Amino acid sequence: FQSQTPGGCLQKIFEEIETITDQVLPLNTVRNILTMAFNASEKIVESSSSASPTELASYGNRVLKTSEKLISTLVKPTDTSASVNFTLPAVEGQVFMVGPQVTLHKMPRLDTTNSSVDIDLIGMSKNNIERSAAVAFMSYVTMENLLKPDFFNTSNDTVKTMMSTVISVTLPKTTNTKLTKPVNFTFRHIREFDHSGSHSCVYWNISEWIADGCYVLEFNSSYTVCSCVHLSTFALIMQTSRPPESDPLLEQLNLVCVIVGLVFFSLALLTFAFCQWSSLVNNVARINICISLLLAHLLFLLTQQFLNLIRPQQVLCAVISGLLHFLFLSGFVWMFIEAVLLFICVKNLSKISSKKRAVLSTGFLCVIGYVVALVVVCVSVGLVPKGYGSEHCWIKLDKGFIWSFLGPVCVILAANTILFINIVISLNSAFKSLNAEVSQIKQTKIMVFKTLAQFVVLGCPWILGVFTDNRKVLEIIFLILNSQQGTFIFLIYCVLNKKVREQYRKFFRCLCSNNTEDYSVTFRVTTE
Repeated sequence: FQSQTPGGCLQKIFEEIETITDQVLPLNTVRNILTMAFNASEKIVESSSSASPTELASYGNRVLKTSEKLISTLVKPTDTSASVNFTLPAVEGQVFMVGPQVTLHKMPRLDTTNSSVDIDLIGMSKNNIERSAAVAFMSYVTMENLLKPDFFNTSNDTVKTMMSTVISVTLPKTTNTKLTKPVNFTFRHIREFDHSGSHSCVYWNISEWIADGCYVLEFNSSYTVCSCVHLSTFALIMQTSRPPESDPLLEQLNLVCVIVGLVFFSLALLTFAFCQWSSLVNNVARINICISLLLAHLLFLLTQQFLNLIRPQQVLCAVISGLLHFLFLSGFVWMFIEAVLLFICVKNLSKISSKKRAVLSTGFLCVIGYVVALVVVCVSVGLVPKGYGSEHCWIKLDKGFIWSFLGPVCVILAANTILFINIVISLNSAFKSLNAEVSQIKQTKIMVFKTLAQFVVLGCPWILGVFTDNRKVLEIIFLILNSQQGTFIFLIYCVLNKKVREQYRKFFRCLCSNNTEDYSVTFRVTTE
């Protein structure tokens, strides 16, 4: 078959299977034929970009028909009960047979990796003259590439997603195939579950998926139980609202804003690192805010730019989402630390230096800033191991896992609000009792303004995100504020600081004088 096209090869395999007259075949023979058939069908899928839906459905029907015929050859007469099972990369199968002297009181559940079936085979055997019956259960891993979820025709325009493997249940070599009770199928979700979506238990009918005779019995974020009054080929399909079309202009604006924000994060870090600061100024929180958010925004930007390459690597995607969770959380924890430092500064205007050395050392602050975020992430991984790695390599929405991020953020923003209220009250008291120290109070007011502005800038984007709801103006405001955190930190703590501005002037004067001297030396050498 190697010299033929994939379609011709598969057609040849179909024809060979249809000519099989043996009632019973060895398991290894069935496995080998199925392996060849599914290898050929996978090659068709790889070259199916030009195939029409009718052609795909036709191939799918042939695969189902030949697979069911092959698995029926594994059924052998038995007096009591017997079973046969196999696992291939593209398909899993189980055959269970009961005879007239079966000792089982209840039919065991048939299980594959991602699905299972409960059927009253023993009750059905009693309705047969031979007092025997057999059930064949197959789970197709790649069948959705042929029998696509879009073949589920509905009146509303929705996005249809296959949430399960395609399964097939038949009753080979059984005379009376009438069900004594509905059959229950348990589908394990193979994709992220969306609680806002509509989930349908469907069966395949020649050219389309149909929901008649099947309904959802129960479900959660991990699996769905379907009940059907007939046997066929089944699947679970989720329908979700079609997302709004992406705005290219908004995407370009987002890219430019994030890059600008990253530049100013870098400038702020360089300023904190190389400028001389007063011993009374504690920049530990501000430096770590810049480090956390710079790395978080940079990683997020690179992930979204190369999402098509990263998304198929599920482990890498999950690691990236966990790292983003840690970096963004640490940024908010450092915001809380900055608010606490400001509160202590206002409460102890004349004792901030000693207070800082005695209680809030740099090492102690670093432990709080990063260990708290690390503990939250580790606990989240322990409670919901599969909570990371959504379609966008972020936290999944399953089981409310998103609250492992939103919960701490909401607590921190609430705590910062309370701290700022206390700061305003403390400043009001300071104005009344420290009239002589106007300059000190004025300096404190500047510090309050800077931290308050930082709080607003870092808090508002997350608050606005709740209210955007596809409103273009709010989306743009959210985008700008969320991406320009580095810009505002640089302006507030660097550009608006008088001593830092003086050091900037000295640096640029030195740079200009060096350039002038180099130019003069070059000019003299040239003229000589």
